[in-house]
Amino acid sequence: MFSEYRSLITSLKGHDAYFDRLFKKHNELDDKINAMISANGFDETLIEQLKKEKLLLKDEIFIYLQQKA
Repeated sequence: MFSEYRSLITSLKGHDAYFDRLFKKHNELDDKINAMISANGFDETLIEQLKKEKLLLKDEIFIYLQQKA
C-alpha cells in the first residue's frame, strides 16, 4: 500500500499513535474480509460494508501521508 510512501510509513509506525491506529484498523479489516471470504456461507452485504470501511480508512491514511510528506 502506497509504495511511494514506504519510508514515511516505516518512520511513522511505532512513533505516531494516530497513524498506528489507522494502519492497524486497516489491516484488521483486511484480515477479517479475507477470513470471511475464505469461510463458507459468508455474508456478501457485510463484506461489501467492510470493504467500504477499509477504503475510507485507506483514503484517510493517504491524506495523512500527504500531509506528513
